Amino acid sequence: MSEPFPVPSSSAVVAGVPPPVHPVLQALMRLVLGPAGRQRVRVSQTLLSLGVFLLFALILQMAVLLGLAAADRAFTLTAFSLSTAGGLYLLIRSGWNEVLHPPEPSLTLVQMVCAITEVCWAYAVLGEARGVVVVMLIVVLTFGMFVLRPGQARAMALLAGLELAVVMVLCNRSEPQRYPAEVEIIHAGIAVLALGAVAILTIRFGRLRRRLSDQREELRQALARIHEMATRDELTGLPNRRTLRERIGQFGAGQAPLSVALIDIDHFKRINDEHGHPIGDRALCHFARLAEDELRGSTDIVGRWGGEEFLLLLPETRPEQAHACVDRLRRRLMRHPLPGVSPVLVMSFSAGIGECRGAEDLDAVIERADQAMYRAKQAGRGRTELG
Repeated sequence: MSEPFPVPSSSAVVAGVPPPVHPVLQALMRLVLGPAGRQRVRVSQTLLSLGVFLLFALILQMAVLLGLAAADRAFTLTAFSLSTAGGLYLLIRSGWNEVLHPPEPSLTLVQMVCAITEVCWAYAVLGEARGVVVVMLIVVLTFGMFVLRPGQARAMALLAGLELAVVMVLCNRSEPQRYPAEVEIIHAGIAVLALGAVAILTIRFGRLRRRLSDQREELRQALARIHEMATRDELTGLPNRRTLRERIGQFGAGQAPLSVALIDIDHFKRINDEHGHPIGDRALCHFARLAEDELRGSTDIVGRWGGEEFLLLLPETRPEQAHACVDRLRRRLMRHPLPGVSPVLVMSFSAGIGECRGAEDLDAVIERADQAMYRAKQAGRGRTELG
């Protein structure tokens, strides 16, 4: 007995993975829509509007067959509509839209102005069937709902109303029997009601999009601040202890040498006692800026390890080279006293250097640097020892 529900093979069903696209179809999509990205989305939207006007052209031809529209007028409007939509498609597909109008490369306003003109033109062509034009104007305004700002939405609705009013007046003047004033007044009232409602909805939607965009930006900034607080020392702005340990792990996983220098500001308690804690905080920030200036580009890293202790990560650096680097920093610190303090406050520090040896435990590296720093302090401070 056959199974009532055939089970597809495991190769045919993969949860969450879309079926592969045939290479020929991929090539065709690339030819028509262009490479993946925002430009492809713009091309797709333009093709959608082109498809709408193709269907609208078919409706015009149907009106001709039913005797509701003159063939020559319908043909002229159809040719203008399709050539305009096709030209805009070629313009966007070629990428010239980004050159001609970078602020709004989708050319939404241009497409809407063309569409409004074509639809209002159709009002003069369709005769007794002209009432459907209001529906098409609503469709055109709806296309801009996801893009237009409130001011632009008002402008497009006003343009549609003015163009339609001009066409109504001209049609009534030229063919009063076919376009009687009483009927045009009713059509005008319906158009004002419909266009006004769509404009209000578009404006509200635009404001909603603006609020959502502002909220996304606020969220992005909040996440950036949270990340900054989690990875940076609040006082000095340097990487904090947690970040330093992560970076040591990243550097230590490689084969290149890595030296770690643990630095302790000499007599920092005395600075706090004699000058006050605000000056002590300024002293820490002063050292942080000088240390950052002394580093080699983006390879070396200095961070606050805790209290008056700082940690230097020197990748691709042997202990002897790290010793020379730390000595340069000490001389720089002594040449630049803390500004705005009287008497002159010249700072110094003691440092210990440890070398990361392959996949060695990080705590062992830092412990050797800490012991070396302790020996430097015991030996009189203002010096550097190798661990």
